[in-house]
Amino acid sequence: MALINTEIKPFKATAFKNGEFIEVSDSDVKGKWAIFFFYPADFTFVCPTELEDLANLYGDFQKLGVEIYSVSTDTHFSHKAWHDSSPAIGKIQYAMLGDQSGTITNNFEVMRPGVGLADRATFLVDPDGIIQFMEITSEGVGRNASELLRKTKAAQYVRANPGEVCPAKWEEGETTLAPSLDLVGKI
Repeated sequence: MALINTEIKPFKATAFKNGEFIEVSDSDVKGKWAIFFFYPADFTFVCPTELEDLANLYGDFQKLGVEIYSVSTDTHFSHKAWHDSSPAIGKIQYAMLGDQSGTITNNFEVMRPGVGLADRATFLVDPDGIIQFMEITSEGVGRNASELLRKTKAAQYVRANPGEVCPAKWEEGETTLAPSLDLVGKI
């Protein structure tokens, strides 16, 4: 799992987005910030709570120039049916990628061996196609879109401000750190 600072691998998938089926590939991601939000399966329990949480903050991510791609090994047809039948999933405006071949899930190394389902995993990809952070949780532990937004802002800040880093719980506008010999042992 040494994916941090590596480039995403080529992929092509059909997604459901805003009432349409669209094609999405790795070339669509280059030049933009992107979040890949893997989840085990449609029509489950923890997944819709996470996807709705992310849908509620989608506008905030868009303001940062971040596109969101939810990914499961379900088909784009299943995504549409879930979107049409669930009030929580019906809020989603970001692309829901169907990865029934497992290409994307395997590219990000989050396919559960012998099961055919993705782990609950999140990746932030920068405009160069480089993975900046990842988070993987166990089946029963849902993620927090507000924390993902905070970490995305931190990653964007660090990219825009070489030589500075964001400390724990950093929020936009707060003090950052400039690592140096003078700072060693002073924190």
